[in-house]
Amino acid sequence: MTQEKWGELRQELLRTVGQNNFKTWIEPIEFSELTDGVATFHVPTNFIGNYVSQNFGDAILHSLTQSGEPVQRVHFKVAANTSVRPAESQSQESSAKPSSATASQNRSTEMTGAPLDARFVFDNFVVGKPNELANAAARRVAEGGPVTFNPLFLYGGVGLGKTHLMHAIAWELQSHRPDLNVLYLSAEQFMYRFVQALRDRKMMDFKELFRSVDVLMVDDVQFIAGKDSTQEEFFHTFNALVDQNKQIIISADRAPGEIKDLEDRIRSRLQCGLVVDLHPTDYELRLGILQSKVDSYRMQYPELQLQSGVLEFLAHRISTNVRVLEGALTRLFAFASLVGREITMELTQDCLSDVLRASDRKISVEEIQRRVAEHFNIRLSDMIGPKRVRTFARPRQIAMYLCKQLTSRSLPEIGRRFGGRDHTTVMHGVKRIEELRNQDGQIAEDLEMLRRALEA
Repeated sequence: MTQEKWGELRQELLRTVGQNNFKTWIEPIEFSELTDGVATFHVPTNFIGNYVSQNFGDAILHSLTQSGEPVQRVHFKVAANTSVRPAESQSQESSAKPSSATASQNRSTEMTGAPLDARFVFDNFVVGKPNELANAAARRVAEGGPVTFNPLFLYGGVGLGKTHLMHAIAWELQSHRPDLNVLYLSAEQFMYRFVQALRDRKMMDFKELFRSVDVLMVDDVQFIAGKDSTQEEFFHTFNALVDQNKQIIISADRAPGEIKDLEDRIRSRLQCGLVVDLHPTDYELRLGILQSKVDSYRMQYPELQLQSGVLEFLAHRISTNVRVLEGALTRLFAFASLVGREITMELTQDCLSDVLRASDRKISVEEIQRRVAEHFNIRLSDMIGPKRVRTFARPRQIAMYLCKQLTSRSLPEIGRRFGGRDHTTVMHGVKRIEELRNQDGQIAEDLEMLRRALEA
């Protein structure tokens, strides 16, 4: 394989891994040789080689084979012929030194942050009780005025809006306070730049650059836990900026006190500001997010019809991750547009069967029956038995409705669990409760109370 061919493949990798990952991890590696089915690449340090091998090795191998190259595996090594092994990744950071091949490159650390996503602005952030405080705090910091809490520490699980708020703050500051030097990057990039500065013997440049910012934003700070040298530098950078009254905004997947292998002095520093938890989304917030997305999709797909109840169904069923929820809606609209059909409940369940299975909260029919019986103070045997008096029939229909909404069981399966009833009986019960939910405030309240109890 020629260097020109590798240059072409790098452009494909840029599209595959994204500009941010490409600049940080792919750009520093250089093609060396292709011998006996092994493509060898030179890397600046063992640390970089380990990371590329573990996270992008398959993508590189795939690009090579797709281009017709007879490659069976890829191999990364530093210029001094020190092979990179995944097992070395724990300790590479502290021993990273300039190699003979890279010392002459004399690269400087660039003061550029990670690219910002144009979708992640405050106007597109749907606010509800679980994220109300985080949104208010982010907006206050985004004003760029005097520091009121430093740092602002946002934490929460995947897909709850941490990165969205971080990007929104950066966009707002760039727009309204162009005089401020704002730097947004991931903890992973902070560590990479630190290692690069060590390698190129430019630590003074690194320190000066990071201490010159007005607002430092570091995403996913849990990544530096256990990396002693990086933690040391992060601590000193943090202190220097706080002493200058510069704003720091941090995000992580858990609270400072719960990040394993994080130094106590860093943990203490992170806790001295405002620590805000982005709670898991509730039903109302998820529904609001879906409705907001639908409003934007209607411009893209004006011909599509959306059946009543579909959004409510998705908000109930996909509860753990907003990204998955939004992705499901995107797929649903695209599919309906391609096949030219109305978005019905049946189409939704067919199109998103894999997503719904993965998001199944494993609530059982038996658990729903028990909860409903307790809520209405009736015996379980009466609710699933043959009696058709309203005292038992209405709770039975509510239980059927909840089984349809909260489990992946089919109508015939649900019917069998309710005393061997026919699936048409279940269908009638579900439809009746859907009607009553919009007409009877008490029914709607009972349904919401039961759903919350079951999902807790």
